[in-house]
Amino acid sequence: MSRNLIIFTDSGDTIIDEGTQIFDERGIVVSADPIPGAGEVLRQLKEEGYRIALVADGAWESFQNVYRENGLADCFEEWIVSETVGEQKPARAMFDAAMEKMGLTEAHKPFIVMIGNNLSRDVAGANRYGITSVWLDWSPRYFHTPQEPDWQPDYRVKTPEELRLLIRQLEEGCVRKRELADRIACKGKQPFPI
Repeated sequence: MSRNLIIFTDSGDTIIDEGTQIFDERGIVVSADPIPGAGEVLRQLKEEGYRIALVADGAWESFQNVYRENGLADCFEEWIVSETVGEQKPARAMFDAAMEKMGLTEAHKPFIVMIGNNLSRDVAGANRYGITSVWLDWSPRYFHTPQEPDWQPDYRVKTPEELRLLIRQLEEGCVRKRELADRIACKGKQPFPI
């Protein structure tokens, strides 16, 4: 079943617990564990038909290692990694790359959510890009108080389970947006792209 909501997600302290990372001599993460419940929620969202892109800062090989090890590599439709993009969030280039690789247009932005743990990168990047921002406030690392206006998330959750519930609520809102967009489109324009 296809869903209306499109998910961009960070990795560290959003899906993977950065405190469990093991690095090799090159600084590549060779092993790490998911946040409790995060792997199950990611897998469930994928099985429910959500399109999911990894939009994360770090080394390509690190993400490949961690997600293969945890049996979650197939949960992502696309992998947008700062090492290959050449910039880090909150840079627009990270979000542009995700949009391009997933075949999305400006018309899809009301249906995209960015989930992350970092207010200055994930939340600010999403807010500047014009997509919905969700702060997973699970980790004691990084900022916990917005220090700039664009660091204020649209939504805040503390656990992967709260995130799963929020995603379902946002999907319901997307269904209503899609119905409205389709009604408008029927007045002489093409149907809204899926």
